[in-house]
Amino acid sequence: MAQPTEAIKEKSMVLQKDMLAKQFHDLSKAKELGKKVVYTFVPGNLTELILSFDMLPVYPEINALQSGMRKKSGSFIKDAEKIGYSEDVCTYVKCDIGMMLNGNIGPTGEKLPSPDLLLLSYTGCFTFLKWFENLERMYPGVPVAMLHTPYQEDGKITQDQIDYMVKQLKEDVIPKMEMVSGKKFDMSRLSGMMENSAKAEDLLVNILESAKNVPSPIDAYFAGVYYIGPIFTAFRGTPEAVEYYSELWNEVQERMRLGLGPVTPEGEIKEQKFRLVMEGPPNWTNFREFWKIFYDMGAVIVASSYTKVGGVYDFGFRHDPTAPLESLSKYCMSCYTNMNLPQRVDMLEKYVKDYKADGFLINSIKSCNSFSAGQLMIMREIEQRTGVPVGFIESDLVDPRYFSYANIKNRLESYFQMLGQRKIILKQEGIIV
Repeated sequence: MAQPTEAIKEKSMVLQKDMLAKQFHDLSKAKELGKKVVYTFVPGNLTELILSFDMLPVYPEINALQSGMRKKSGSFIKDAEKIGYSEDVCTYVKCDIGMMLNGNIGPTGEKLPSPDLLLLSYTGCFTFLKWFENLERMYPGVPVAMLHTPYQEDGKITQDQIDYMVKQLKEDVIPKMEMVSGKKFDMSRLSGMMENSAKAEDLLVNILESAKNVPSPIDAYFAGVYYIGPIFTAFRGTPEAVEYYSELWNEVQERMRLGLGPVTPEGEIKEQKFRLVMEGPPNWTNFREFWKIFYDMGAVIVASSYTKVGGVYDFGFRHDPTAPLESLSKYCMSCYTNMNLPQRVDMLEKYVKDYKADGFLINSIKSCNSFSAGQLMIMREIEQRTGVPVGFIESDLVDPRYFSYANIKNRLESYFQMLGQRKIILKQEGIIV
C-alpha cells in the first residue's frame, strides 16, 4: 500500500480535537479537581443529567475504539483472553478490560480515573449488562445505577414505557447521583442544558441531511463518526457542542455552495461515482485504509445506521427542556440499537430512496450481535424494496485479527464493478442521465 498522505484539517476538526483533549485532561485530573466520575455507555446516555451534577462521564466503547485507532487494541484483547475471556466475546469489552489491566491509559496518554458511579443505561445490547457485571467486579464497592430501557418490540414508544423510565430516574438513578456527587438534583439546570442539546441536534440533522445534495458535501459514515462524537458523548447539552456544530454546519454549507465533495484523509473526492447507504459499525483498527478503498473507488456514504447509534434525530426527536426526564426516557428508547428489525429496515429503505443511493452495503461485525443479528434479512428486504444492488463485507470493531484488507478490497472492487455496470445499463436505457 502507498504511504498515507497528510490528513486535511478543517477548523471544526481542530475544534473537536481540542474539546476531546481537554475532556481527557480533565479526567486525568478529576481527583485533583474534586470531580466525580461516571462510567456509562454511548447509546441512550444521560450526558445532560451527569453534567448537571458536575460529574465527568467516561465511555468504555470510546476508549476501545480509540485504542483500535491507535493500534493498541490487539494486545489489550489478548491480555483479556489470557485471563479467560472467550474469542466470541465483544471485542470492545475485551479491549476495555485489557486497557484497564494495563493501567487504564486514555488516548491522550494520561491515566483515566476509576469510577465513582457505574451507570448502565441499557438500550438493546445485552452485552452491556455483562460488561457492567465485570466492571463491578473490577471496581468493588462502587455503586451501580441501572436504567432499564424497554425494547421497542412493537415499533412505538408508549406512555407506560415513559412512566416506567421516569420512575427509575426518580427513584434510583438520580438519588445515586446525588449520593455520589454530594449535590441536589437541579431540574432547571437540566432543562437549560436541554436547550443546548436541541440546538446541537438541529444542526447535526442539517449536516447529515446535506448528503441528499448531489454531489454530497459530506461522507455520512467515515466522516460521520467524527461528526457524531461530541453529541453522542461528553458534550451534549453544552455551549461547546453548539459552537462545534455551528462551525461544522457553516463549513458544510460552504462546500455545498462551491459544489465540493467530502473532505477525507486523502483529500477531497473530486468525482462521486457511487452513492451508498451503509449498515453496521466501521472497523477501527484499519479505519483509514478502510476509508481509502472507498475514496479510490469514488464512493461516498450518504447515509448510515451507525451514525444513529446514539440517537435517531432525523426522525424528529429532540431533547425537550419543558419535560427533561420524559425527554431522557424517550431518547434512550429511540436509539438505533433499541429499534426492532422492521423499524431498521424501514429506516434504511427511506435512506436509500431519499438520498438517491446507488447501492446498499453491510459491514457485518463479528462480535457485535446488536448490529449483526438480522443483517442478512435486512439486506434481502432492502434489495427487494428498492432494487439497488446490495453488498456484504465482514470485519470487526477493534480486533485486528478479523480485518482482512485484501479480502475486503476484493469484495468491494467486485461490488463497485457491479454498480458501475448497472449505471451503464441504466444510462443506455435513459433511466439515469
